Amino acid sequence: MTIEWHYTAGEDFSLLSLSGHLGPEGAHRFTGAIGWVLARGTGPVVVDMSGLRSWSVNGQLAVIEAARRLGAHGRSLELAAIPADGSLVPAGDCPPITIHTDLAAAIAGHDADGQGSDGRQQWHTSGWSA
Repeated sequence: MTIEWHYTAGEDFSLLSLSGHLGPEGAHRFTGAIGWVLARGTGPVVVDMSGLRSWSVNGQLAVIEAARRLGAHGRSLELAAIPADGSLVPAGDCPPITIHTDLAAAIAGHDADGQGSDGRQQWHTSGWSA
């Protein structure tokens, strides 16, 4: 079992939504999604984890590595609705990761004009179900 992802590139921030299980297989797919995000967006990246059923240590390490990759390009990583079965404890050399209780709180911090996702570019894996 792996993850599916949906990416929306906005002007002020980008949103990467995940579903499934972020384990060893999902970590590789997540790493690929972060590469996609780096190539197609700017600004902070909010990762919506509300669709994740669970995540493993490998998945958590992939998230920490994503924060490093994004930080190297001047971008930050924010998490919304992390799975209840684990907490993220980044290493001391990891850029700060903002954690929001849910997606609405994350979006409220970025979407000051209330425009939502209108007119933004979107991509997703073939298994993503809206």
